[in-house]
Amino acid sequence: MLNALMSDFWTPAHYAVEHEDAEALARLLAGGSDPDEVFSNVTLLTHAIDTEGDGALQTGQPLTVHTTAVLLAFGADPDLADPDGRTPLDMATFHAHDLAVRLLRTHISKRVGGSR
Repeated sequence: MLNALMSDFWTPAHYAVEHEDAEALARLLAGGSDPDEVFSNVTLLTHAIDTEGDGALQTGQPLTVHTTAVLLAFGADPDLADPDGRTPLDMATFHAHDLAVRLLRTHISKRVGGSR
């Protein structure tokens, strides 16, 4: 289903993130996709936060956090910067995405504290 809809530009996981399809993303990650995948100068996590922020800005709807939460649940590194040096926290702060900021800080503090 996802492959039939996937564009030639995005990888399957980035396609799911771009379309905020948390269910498809979870299936891909459960099937072995790398939660820290980098494509087109963004990690999946920075892409998710950017897409959630842009989506809310463009539609006027409240910010969502579904794809960010799925990625963190599947082990995405909350400190991993993209090739341009932007961290997920940088992206969340830029978009004033408070839900993502809280999720990221929680995951970062758990990693620093040694429990993951």
